Amino acid sequence: MKIKPFKVEQWMNEYENDAVYNIAETCVYSITLNELMDLTGVNREQFWEKLSDQRLTYGHIQGSPDFKKGVAALYKTLKEENILSTHGAIGANHLLLYSLVEPGDRVISVLPTYQQLYSIPESFGADLKILKLREENEYLPDLEELRSLVNSNTKIININNPNNPTGALMPTDMLMKIVEIARSVDAYILCDEVYRGLSQNEEYQESIADLYEKGISVSSMSKIFSLAGLRMGWIASPSREVMEKSSQHRDYNMISCGIFDEAFSALALKHAEIILGKSREIVRRNLEILDRWVEDQPRISYVKPKAGTTALLSYDFDIPSRDFCISLLKEKGVFLTPGSCFEMEKCVRIGYAASTKELKEGLGKMGEFLETLSD
Repeated sequence: MKIKPFKVEQWMNEYENDAVYNIAETCVYSITLNELMDLTGVNREQFWEKLSDQRLTYGHIQGSPDFKKGVAALYKTLKEENILSTHGAIGANHLLLYSLVEPGDRVISVLPTYQQLYSIPESFGADLKILKLREENEYLPDLEELRSLVNSNTKIININNPNNPTGALMPTDMLMKIVEIARSVDAYILCDEVYRGLSQNEEYQESIADLYEKGISVSSMSKIFSLAGLRMGWIASPSREVMEKSSQHRDYNMISCGIFDEAFSALALKHAEIILGKSREIVRRNLEILDRWVEDQPRISYVKPKAGTTALLSYDFDIPSRDFCISLLKEKGVFLTPGSCFEMEKCVRIGYAASTKELKEGLGKMGEFLETLSD
């Protein structure tokens, strides 16, 4: 099977280790195990003693009860039987698309988004249609265009909310209209929700899995919980068919997740609001810093993100985005992601959930770089 190179991951693999100021990272600033213990207030001695007595065998096949209970609590209507553990959200997306899509099925995906959502079904021989998100629409989908793309052969509509890389957030009424469109052709909706919960206000963010009987939510411990090193993700859906098909295919590429990964994830999920409160504080503080910086840059513009950890910065220079980012990295040590990784040009993705110090210093160096381009 042939598949297109995963542009954003190859970019990270090639250049990330050279960064002095990594403001391409999309996770909220990662925490240590000691910080996790402090945040949750767990009795360390008891926790480590229990963990140390674990036999190093396989874990629960479809996810430990404590982990699944913690994940289910992030939704309004789902129970533990609606949750399936995976190796990160990247594992969840791959498993779902592999399980549900067959050659010739129509698959609709927004763009820009994480490349899995369109390149994987395309590699399976799906009839792929792209729903372009445009700056003039604040990177929200055009619902009339979506209606024109669905047909009786539509298997799945892939969306991403909050969106990576733009930080756009679809409101509930828009999600419900997408549900109506999907329901009219009996299609699934797969929503990559790895940034769900990181908004710039206190309004609750609905999940597609709570809104639609064929809705599928994908998320992980990486982005909003700052625990990417655990490599834990999940599929959440009220659809029994989704659970059954995903479980059947999952047997071929994994047996269980790691028992230690699940234990730490369950601990974090048990105290989710504490960790999410810390994460929201970081993204809200740092977005204010980014917003002021953009205002001071005459040749940089953006649609201010509503949620998540990333923003798409447009620049007014006649330079391909990859060349822009390589020059910025070599000259100033600042690491960003080219727009070309998302099939876009004259823009770059920034991850503004790094440490505040690193963000400030990185933006300062980037400002110096922009001045050299303007000379």
